[in-house]
Amino acid sequence: MKRVLAIILGGGAGTRLYPLTKMRAKPAVPLAGKYRLIDIPISNCINSDINKMYVMTQFNSASLNRHLSQTFNLSNSFGGGFVEVLAAQQTPDSPSWFEGTADAVRKYQWLFQEWDVDEYLILSGDQLYRMDYSLFIEHHRRTGADLTVAALPVDAKQAESFGLMRTDDNGNIQEFREKPKGESLLQMAVDTARFGLSSESAKERPYLASMGIYVFSRQTLFDLLDGNTNHKDFGKEVIPESLARGDKLQSYVFDDYWEDIGTIGAFYEANLALTQQPKPPFSFYDEKFPIYTRPRYLPPSKLVDAQITNSIIGEGSILKSCSVHHCVLGVRSRLESDVVIQDTLVMGADFFESSEERAVLRERGGIPLGVGQGTTVKGAILDKNTRIGSNVTIVNKDHVEEADRPELGFYIRNGIVVVVKNASIPDGSVI
Repeated sequence: MKRVLAIILGGGAGTRLYPLTKMRAKPAVPLAGKYRLIDIPISNCINSDINKMYVMTQFNSASLNRHLSQTFNLSNSFGGGFVEVLAAQQTPDSPSWFEGTADAVRKYQWLFQEWDVDEYLILSGDQLYRMDYSLFIEHHRRTGADLTVAALPVDAKQAESFGLMRTDDNGNIQEFREKPKGESLLQMAVDTARFGLSSESAKERPYLASMGIYVFSRQTLFDLLDGNTNHKDFGKEVIPESLARGDKLQSYVFDDYWEDIGTIGAFYEANLALTQQPKPPFSFYDEKFPIYTRPRYLPPSKLVDAQITNSIIGEGSILKSCSVHHCVLGVRSRLESDVVIQDTLVMGADFFESSEERAVLRERGGIPLGVGQGTTVKGAILDKNTRIGSNVTIVNKDHVEEADRPELGFYIRNGIVVVVKNASIPDGSVI
């Protein structure tokens, strides 16, 4: 894997994840109490013996840069590798920002070409899954493919949201269609049993969806980028062009947990699913294939007469005489007495407040970090450093699906109340 270079795409403005992306790039969104989304593809690379990685981004990249610089110093720990951010930049030759996935790679093509590597692994920075990329790349080499696309078996309902592949019995891609519907969708069905699915599962999931993960042979990538300078996107333009010109395209079927964290609803469900017992759909408890993140050296969490069921508690948290059910609490979370919190993701805080600081804040009419005494929170996301006052109710009692209340410090997306980063919700508020 020493002759592979990974390129991780940071994605666009992340409008569907707003307001979580208001002040951070999509790959920098916190996950599972202590991680960031970008930790997933980078950890997959490290565990696959791929240690040369570029992360491409152009929106709100400050928090992403800070996280990567504090987390991944591969030159010391992982055999001379690196993780480097490539931000969108305007130059005399390229006056515009990134205009798509392929355009982003094209704009830094000069840098990627300097590396003496055989393959380029193109990854997304906002997906949750565990994959050994070395098996993916070995499949690419063994089949003699010019381009290999990671494929996820999906059902008809899911299929309408993806680019789909129609393959032959050997996995060669014969046709690629972007988000087909109706009769066009039916024509893309394949017998997924040939890729190891059971007959029952193959019947339920007869479509192969592109995961947005690709392996390009060196010359193929640059020929496609140079020969089609108007093509901005891999899925919509580059892959169909590669098929049209007669390249050998292979599928690599991945039949395991994979979640595209594209919306607030998907993000919320993916986080709370981690609390499922005895076997969650995705687990961070895997000694052989760990997910790496920033080491914070925090003290253990402190629970004082707290009732907790089916939840994940980040380190450095303090929970007092509260009830927590089906929640994920991030690092340095603080819940005061008589708090009831259910079906909620709390991202925690970036810093501690001492007892003295909290007392002074209260005297001055301020609200300390965390969730105040007597507050009830259900079906919500509390972003980093939120200050929820005492006797607040956040339950979306009117079942509102979408709402924007930036002046009040919250939004509602997919029926989920999202309290924005650094927001303060006054005592007695009802949301």
